[in-house]
Amino acid sequence: MSEAVLGVLGGSGVYDLPGLEDARWETVTGPWGDPSDQLRLGTIDGLQVAFLPRHGRGHPHAPTSINYRANIDALKRVGVTDLVSVSACGSLKEELSPGTFVLVDQFVDRTFSRQKSFFGHGCVAHVSFGDPVSPLLVDQVEAAAQAEDIPHVRGGTYLAMEGPQFSTLAESHLYRSWGCSVIGMTNMPEAKLAREAEICYATVAMVTDYDCWHHEHEAVDVQSIIKVLGENRDKAQRLIARLARTLPREHEPCPIGSDTALDYALITAPDARDPALVKKLDAVAGRVLNA
Repeated sequence: MSEAVLGVLGGSGVYDLPGLEDARWETVTGPWGDPSDQLRLGTIDGLQVAFLPRHGRGHPHAPTSINYRANIDALKRVGVTDLVSVSACGSLKEELSPGTFVLVDQFVDRTFSRQKSFFGHGCVAHVSFGDPVSPLLVDQVEAAAQAEDIPHVRGGTYLAMEGPQFSTLAESHLYRSWGCSVIGMTNMPEAKLAREAEICYATVAMVTDYDCWHHEHEAVDVQSIIKVLGENRDKAQRLIARLARTLPREHEPCPIGSDTALDYALITAPDARDPALVKKLDAVAGRVLNA
C-alpha cells in the first residue's frame, strides 16, 4: 500500500482550508494548461493534504470555464490518492433540505461544453465508471459527518448541468422525474477525470436551495444561496478536518478498482500511440504507460 494523500476540491463558498500545518500556496504546472488556482499544501495531524479552490480564490472561474483536466492533473502530480469534492448544489427532493450534505453515489452528466477525457486520438482509453465513487472513501467521509453531527444522507444521484444559468421549471421537474437527488454544475467531468487518473473520488454535495421546483419556496437566487453557503462552509471545514484526522495513513486498495482503473483501459497499441499525447499523460497514466 502507498502513503495516503488527501485532496480536497472546494466549491462555491469554500476557497481555503483552515487548520493546515506548514501551509503554503504552491504553483503546480502541467501539460493541460493552468489549474483554477495554486494548490494549498500542508498537513493535518501528519496527513499530507492538498486543497484546490475549484473556482479560484475570489471565484473568477464559471463552471464551464474551469480547466478540469488541469485541476485533476495537478492533484495527481502532488500525489493525491483520495479526493473529496465539496460542492454546492440544489435539492431535487423534499427531504433534502438546505444545509443537508448528500454523499452521492451516482451521476447523470448533462454537460456539453467541456473536455471530458485525458485520452483521445493517438491514445484511446475506456475506463469503467458504473460505480463512480469510491466506497471506502465515502465510508470515511460518512464517519466524519457523523462525528461532527452534520446532517447528511448517504446515496443519491447528482445531475450535472452545464450552467451558468439555473434550471428552468420544466428542466427541474424533468430531473426530478428521473429520480435525481441534487443538481449542480461542477462534478462532471471532474469525477470522470479522477477515475482516468486513478484517484479515488467522493462527492459531498452541500444543499443550498430547492432549485426552482418547490412551490413553497422562491426560485433559486444568488442572495439566498450565499447565506446558506456560509453555513455550509463552516460545516465543510469541520468535516474535512475530522476526515484528515481519521483517514488511514496508508491508502487502502479500492474495492471497485478506482486506483487501478487503467489496468485494462488502454486500447491503442503501443506502436500506434501518439508520442506527444503520451508525454502529456506522464502523471495521469504513467503507471501503465511506463510499465
